[in-house]
Amino acid sequence: MGTLDRFDIKGRSALVTGAASGIGLAYAEAMAEAGAAVTLADIDIEGAEREAARLRAEGHDARAERCDVSDFDAVAAAFDAHDKAYGGLDICFANAGIDAGAGFWNPAGHRNPDGQVDTYDPKRWDKSISVNLSGVFYTISNAVRIMKKEGRANGRTGGSVICTASNAGLVTEPIVGLPYMPAKAGVLHMVRALGLELAEFRIRINAIAPGPFVTNIGGGWLKKDPVARNAWDAIVPLGKLAETDQLKPLALLLASDASDYMTGSHVVIDGGMMLGKYQ
Repeated sequence: MGTLDRFDIKGRSALVTGAASGIGLAYAEAMAEAGAAVTLADIDIEGAEREAARLRAEGHDARAERCDVSDFDAVAAAFDAHDKAYGGLDICFANAGIDAGAGFWNPAGHRNPDGQVDTYDPKRWDKSISVNLSGVFYTISNAVRIMKKEGRANGRTGGSVICTASNAGLVTEPIVGLPYMPAKAGVLHMVRALGLELAEFRIRINAIAPGPFVTNIGGGWLKKDPVARNAWDAIVPLGKLAETDQLKPLALLLASDASDYMTGSHVVIDGGMMLGKYQ
């Protein structure tokens, strides 16, 4: 097999959670553009259906499913519908996530009264952990269920699961809401643990740890506030915040056989933010 052939995912199927917008939509587009059939799963079913219709109009095989990742039964139903439509599952992006609100500092470096550990809303904590950590577990659990069944049923073995973590799971981010950091750190450690557990079944699991990307999370405020956008651009070593299209090549790498010797790992893609600002 030639080097470029290893990136070929034609004839495979993928399911992406949180695919109606942002990073999840970029993953779904990357899979479709590379020739895979894709299910866009999102609690925003109207958005998912709209984007799936656009992909179909562009000549791709795409469909939508409503999926609240904090509800295990809803996740299972979305995966069962994908399995019924495509006869198995080869690639899964456990991507859906939500903003956890403001951290203990605001971007100007002042204390945020609602972001302190003694003032943080416990209901918001529970919701963030439910979506950003438990939702990833629910997604992986159902993906693996189908990938294992597929391998036994028709001799095709394995699959690739890619989780969206964050560099906030690796370093302290004082402007990020408190539960977001342990949730993403938990995702990274779950990936390491499951890399070992799933290796026997030829199911690979890896994580992408993005830094500052322009998405709709947090109400899409970076798209609306040019002052905040410019401030963020100024502290990224590579010069600016990233657009979600810049994640597509990495997504294809981890989804395809080009990464067939990678499991239990994570890849940081953050413009050098974790290296510290240079002059």
